[in-house]
Amino acid sequence: MIVKVLELEKDKARLVIQGEGHTFMNALIEELLHDPDVDVARYMIEFQFSDPELFVTTKGKKSPIPLIKKACKRISGHCDELIKGLKKH
Repeated sequence: MIVKVLELEKDKARLVIQGEGHTFMNALIEELLHDPDVDVARYMIEFQFSDPELFVTTKGKKSPIPLIKKACKRISGHCDELIKGLKKH
């Protein structure tokens, strides 16, 4: 996954995540919004086949990059749990 940083400040980030679509971006936004340190999390896909742009702002001047990483790890953990559950059958 290739990520381009368009803007990065103490409490704000704008990133382009190449090759991803609505499925991953919806999961990421949902997970980010569960974090109490996240103020705004949204994405935009300008054209049908363009890469999504992620926008995240945080509360209390927290850096958004570690919060994005944690959200991705939680998504991965949910997938690992599902795989374990499926192996039982």
